[in-house]
Amino acid sequence: MRHYLLQRAGLGVLVLWAAFTLSFVLLQVLPGDAVLIKFQNPDLGLSPQQIAEMRQAYGADSPLWQQYLHTLAVMLHGDFGYSVQAGVPVSELLTSNLPGTLRLALCGFLLATLLAFVLATLSRLPALRGLRNLLQSLPALFISVPTFWLGIALIQLFSFQLRWIPVINPSPWQGLILPIITVAVPISAPLAQILLRSIDEVSTRPFVAVARAKGASEHYVLWRHILRNAMLPVLTVAGLLLGELIAGALITETVFGLGGLGQLTQQAVNNQDVAVLQAVVMISALGFVVINLLVDLLMPLFDPRLQLLRGAT
Repeated sequence: MRHYLLQRAGLGVLVLWAAFTLSFVLLQVLPGDAVLIKFQNPDLGLSPQQIAEMRQAYGADSPLWQQYLHTLAVMLHGDFGYSVQAGVPVSELLTSNLPGTLRLALCGFLLATLLAFVLATLSRLPALRGLRNLLQSLPALFISVPTFWLGIALIQLFSFQLRWIPVINPSPWQGLILPIITVAVPISAPLAQILLRSIDEVSTRPFVAVARAKGASEHYVLWRHILRNAMLPVLTVAGLLLGELIAGALITETVFGLGGLGQLTQQAVNNQDVAVLQAVVMISALGFVVINLLVDLLMPLFDPRLQLLRGAT
């Protein structure tokens, strides 16, 4: 197990390095300059020499390879540099904006998981076999809905038509209801599809037939035998989707005007604030790596055969 953890941790470090390198290169080729955008403002009245000194202070005049090594070195020590536009350390901006994004992503993921299990379970109940085709078609409908369109539609329906959720000055949890639904519906679709296919596959295995031959009810077979063994592929995809959800929540935050990494990223893109954008990319990549490492550790709890395979290695 120790060898396996070291191997997965090494792959995680490689993924983080690749994400850092690719994001650094892409951000450097973007048109515009954050220092010039801020300090060339005529209202500031700075001379060309003063602007050049500011560029030197931010390291914007250094060769790209020096900027790459310096940025990589400071990030290894947990320092994301300074935001040119805000004039404060990027870590302060992350500290104030990251909790809101994590709250939205985790709540959306929990709701998406619940929706996926409800759809998959209802489609397998004997009393609802007539609705099975409809229930199995819902995931395809959910996954085809654009996130930004769904958010706008939910605002129109629940805020302007039904007036259930106020648009102006909602309570903290009222303001999260529609964003959570917006991020949960598209994520629930692939989870439900994979769970449905896995349930169909597990249902044909011999141990399920043995359980039914012993007189077990369909509900008992579904909950005790089928769902537990159908969880492994779902758990794998869930880890990937949760990592994507942290990044996908940025669009939802922008639509609903929520404070979080979404608003921070939008401002950084508008102002070409490279340090902030680099930090957001690395936080998303780190979340992706950590979540998938946790999924790898949880898999043996659902499939004991993996413990034997890892023990053999």
